[in-house]
Order: sequence, then structure tokens, then C-alpha cells
Amino acid sequence: MPIIGHPRAIPALDHLPRPLYARAESLGAGSWTTRHQHDWVQFSYAISGVLGVYTRDGSYFAPPQWGVWIPADAEHEVVTSMQAEMRSLYVRRDACPWAPEQCRVLEVTPLARELIKQFCLFPADYPEDDSAEARLVAVLLDQLRTLPEVGFSLPLPRHPGLLALCNGLIAAPDQPQTLQQWARELGCSEKTLMRLFQRETGLSFRNWRQRMRLLSSLALLEAGENVTEAALGCGYDSTSAYIAAFKQLFGATPGELKL
Repeated sequence: MPIIGHPRAIPALDHLPRPLYARAESLGAGSWTTRHQHDWVQFSYAISGVLGVYTRDGSYFAPPQWGVWIPADAEHEVVTSMQAEMRSLYVRRDACPWAPEQCRVLEVTPLARELIKQFCLFPADYPEDDSAEARLVAVLLDQLRTLPEVGFSLPLPRHPGLLALCNGLIAAPDQPQTLQQWARELGCSEKTLMRLFQRETGLSFRNWRQRMRLLSSLALLEAGENVTEAALGCGYDSTSAYIAAFKQLFGATPGELKL
């Protein structure tokens, strides 16, 4: 992940004062954190802007009203391409034994959104026991557990040659090289590269590159580019093909997603 923009401070917390802790931030364009990890689970979602969460195993993108679930102890960095309003929840392990062990991108429902908004107004040491605050926390955690997952993730391979290939494509999603050309660069056959790519990422090269291009277009749309500009900028020759692929992955057209 290329480092651009401005570094963002990471909270100096050794432990969480309560089972749930909130952090509300207004982030400038191109803000980023250094790669780090912590002993609690994190859920970050964008009220506005697009969040990118980068881990060893993949990249995860959250446009407005979607969020990224980050497991405890997972090394990660968070990047915003443009200005963003972010809300993060830190959850103690014992408060969410059901938490997934891998990053997930989740849709924030209207109810969860309002609960997070209200919880962000609580003090860090909110009353526990049978308080109104504790009851809201219980409902919020229950809602987080059931948020629907969406496919805004991009798995990355561990194989050094493939990883370099993928990072090159992410840096320039509109480059036109074919699988045959990449196989030649890596010194293997096209069939070998196809099998290796499928084994390492769980996706075919074609499907991986399509997903990568569509995910990279989110930042272009959020920056104010029109649909045609976003399509060309992420490597599509046809606006209609881009819109169709976008709707298939995200369940909405670029205009309907309202970045």
C-alpha cells in the first residue's frame, strides 16, 4: 500500500475502559495509520468518504454506510483517499466471542447506524450494570453480530511473485497487460499462473482483476468523477460494461450507491 497524505495518530490505549469504546473522527484527504495491531476487535465505518483497510491477507473497502470488521491482533492500516467521517468501535474480546477471525466488510443497517451515533455520545467510562447505557451497548453488540456481509474485499496472495503482480495492478488498475504477458514476466506458463492465482486468492485472475478495478473506482467516484471517467480510470473501455459489473458486485449502480 503506497503511503501518501498525512499520518493519523493511533489511540494510546493499553486496555479498554469498558467492553465497548467509541472513536469519532473527521479525516483529511489521504490520511493513514501506520501498520499496527491491538488486543481488541475493531469495527470502523464511513459516514462519508471511502475507507481502505489493508492487512497481510487482503484489502477491504468501505464506502459510506459500510464498515470493516477487524479481528483482535490483526496487523492493519487504515487509509482514506478523500475526506471522510469515520466512526470506530473497539470491542473487548470477552464482549464478542462470536467475532469472525478474519476481516469482513459489513453493511451498516439504519438501526445499527443510529445506535452507533447514540453510543458515540457516551463517556468512555459509561455506567455499567443495569444502566440505560449498558442496555444500549448490549443491543448494539447484538446488531453488530448480525450485520450482513458484502463483497468489498480483495484477497492478496502470499506468493512473492504474485503479490508483486497484484500490488502493481492495484497501483495502476487501468493497465492492460494480459495473463499471458504476466506469466511471461514471472517465467511460467499461463496455465500454471492461473492455477497458482486461484489457489492463493480463491479467485480466478479475471475475477480478481475485475473486483480490484471496481473497488479502485470507488475512490474515483467519491472524488467527484463521473461514471465514464471512473470507468476509464479503472480500466474499463465501456461505460455500460462497467455499470453492469459494478451493479453485480455492489448490488447498485454507481449513481445509486451515492458516494
